[in-house]
Amino acid sequence: MRTAAPALVPIFRSDLQARLLLRVLTDAEPHTAAELARLLRAPEPTVHREVRRLLDADLLTSSAVGRANVLKPADHNPATAPLRQLLTVTYGPAPYLERALSGIAGIQKAAIYGSWAARWHGELGPTPGDVDVLVVGSPNRDEVYDALEGIDTALGREVNVTFASPARWESGEETFLVAIRQRPMVPLHLTDTDTKGA
Repeated sequence: MRTAAPALVPIFRSDLQARLLLRVLTDAEPHTAAELARLLRAPEPTVHREVRRLLDADLLTSSAVGRANVLKPADHNPATAPLRQLLTVTYGPAPYLERALSGIAGIQKAAIYGSWAARWHGELGPTPGDVDVLVVGSPNRDEVYDALEGIDTALGREVNVTFASPARWESGEETFLVAIRQRPMVPLHLTDTDTKGA
């Protein structure tokens, strides 16, 4: 099945290919194809096909660990470092924010909204100049800001956080929050928090 080139950076064959490469090139630990399918919420056969293409292109390497084959960046390839940087500034916001905000108590929902979220969903337009993040709940705000320290530098974009209590978010009475809900959003899937999805 043919898929449209991703609006965030239309030089990759698919959104899945870009997201898969980002995970392998930037995650601290290597993954198997099955783990990537789970992380990316994609069908395992499709992920296996993309992995095979990237192995054949010498952008990834595979090595056996027990009965599993783990995937790592092909660091011998001179294209790997600039590719990692390109993917970080284009597709990086969601996984980087998920890693940063996971474990912070009091976050019930978190999502990216605004122009970056619109591009993620395929809406064409100018390159996003910043990344807008919604945090619903009652976390310690200093803890959130501390967790996000340095992310804007890594992403090459300013990260702006909007906090809303669950009551404010659910009420539908504030024009700004209503506008956020009516536009594309990218839920952040956090671990070890009170998060229930956005």
